[in-house]
Amino acid sequence: MAIHKLNLEDFLEDVDYILIAIHSRLEDYRLAYYLNSNLKLNLERRAQDIDYKYFSASYPIFEWKDNANLITYNLVSNICKREEDSLQSSGSLFANEEKIIKSYNLVPELKNVDYLMKITKEDLQISEQLIVNKIQQIPEVITTYMVDVDQLKSKDNLIFN
Repeated sequence: MAIHKLNLEDFLEDVDYILIAIHSRLEDYRLAYYLNSNLKLNLERRAQDIDYKYFSASYPIFEWKDNANLITYNLVSNICKREEDSLQSSGSLFANEEKIIKSYNLVPELKNVDYLMKITKEDLQISEQLIVNKIQQIPEVITTYMVDVDQLKSKDNLIFN
């Protein structure tokens, strides 16, 4: 009987997507609308958000699969803010339950980034700078730039399937 060995390196290929960081105070659905208008996309919110850290943080995600060009566009929020009970004791008999706002990041290395746009394509012949320039034309976008995915430690959080 023949023995077949599988190497993990056989499945880990080079990064086949580009990642764009977007700084904007827009709500996620409004940013998706502007991206649809400026880039001629058709982003729609997924039925389920991305849940990490044992459901303590969820991130809204928008997706469009361009079947004609075999490109998948994802827009995901990088920040999740949740209201949680404070663990501080006031020392009184009648404790006031205080709530605090806690912030979680999908990609902790990019703490200041509000949204991430992931564009996946087999041969990646996309004009990255053209996309960045079109996103930058949205008046409510503060800044946008390309992210070097190879430098990220938590790039596994960007697997959305």
